[in-house]
Amino acid sequence: MSYPALKLGPVTALTPVVLAPMAGVTTPPFRRLCREAGLAGYPGELPSGDLIAPAGLYVTEMVTSRALVERHPATMLMVEPDPLEAVRSVQLYGVDPATIAEAIRILIAEDLADHIDLNFGCPVPKVTRRGGGAALPWKIGLFEEIVRRAVAMSERESRPGRSVPITVKMRMGIDDNHLTFLQAANAARDAGIAAVGLHARTAAQHYSGTARWPEIARLKDTMGDYPVLGNGDIWSADDALAMMETTGCDGVVIGRGCQGRPWLFTDIVAAFNGSELRVRPGMKAVTDVVYRHAELMTEHFGDEFKAAREMRKHMGWYFKGYPVGGTLRHELAMIDSLADLRAKLDQLDASEPYPGAAVEGPRGRAGHQRRPHLPDGWLDSQELSEAHQRALHEAELGISGG
Repeated sequence: MSYPALKLGPVTALTPVVLAPMAGVTTPPFRRLCREAGLAGYPGELPSGDLIAPAGLYVTEMVTSRALVERHPATMLMVEPDPLEAVRSVQLYGVDPATIAEAIRILIAEDLADHIDLNFGCPVPKVTRRGGGAALPWKIGLFEEIVRRAVAMSERESRPGRSVPITVKMRMGIDDNHLTFLQAANAARDAGIAAVGLHARTAAQHYSGTARWPEIARLKDTMGDYPVLGNGDIWSADDALAMMETTGCDGVVIGRGCQGRPWLFTDIVAAFNGSELRVRPGMKAVTDVVYRHAELMTEHFGDEFKAAREMRKHMGWYFKGYPVGGTLRHELAMIDSLADLRAKLDQLDASEPYPGAAVEGPRGRAGHQRRPHLPDGWLDSQELSEAHQRALHEAELGISGG
């Protein structure tokens, strides 16, 4: 079975799959590996054409709008386009409508993005305690102003016939007593947002428990023909197919499931196009990808030690379930150069086959349900008080670190 393309204005994702923004993970090198893997799963000849993405969309790390406006070097590197990307997708985070709008102006005026996603789903305390991420839609007036101004800026700055679609990523709400996704999705649609993605957890759940797919179905039923993307607990191509079938959503967003497994996109793209192709890499295939990832990171950062340091977090993900051994696993997480990485990888048995079930299933730290960190009095009202307006202004100035 195949699924319809995801259309966002002039952008067409022929396979409705999206790589979720993940801080410190979805760098240009990792996006390239995922995109290439996705293209390997696309059956037949790859179509040509402007703004056509055969294997889906691959979004940047979350970019702070204030840091972009202030042109912090690390942030500008984050939005530097990969010349091989058919569609350049950037995710923005912020709490101030004017700053977000200005960041959108820069991205469009300087031809840095073909699609922009707005983050209203991040549950981490350093974001929610400032009223951002998953906390922000509770203040529905502020949310509405942000999405209206974002769309208006895109319409103003886009070239004729080549509008830059704006999408929104959100969670269900802050907790079960403060759900926001239905109200926010309707506001986004009314503002002209091209699609909404729902991670079917609350901020309080963080990444714990099970994603509540029935709420994705509920949102889709409410929104009718309006595009809704589902996110949460997709660890395999079968999971992606199941989400599409059980919720009726228009596409899937892949987050932690692809950590250390860019080839997951081969499986999902193949499955969405009716192919039985699945990747089951043995040790040599994994080590080849790891080393190429490190080479691309070195090229991207222009600093071999920084690249090696950034690669350390990926080692546990890449070798989950593979027979590596505790000592070598620890040493891989301490690499400091390409030569060091090569020496460590050469100690592994390249003939080891795919381990099977040990590699599958959840990845990353799920954590546990927790009380969200919020500004004082945030839940007292959905209206934005003057005190909270001042706090948001201070938070905006305080998150400009790139």
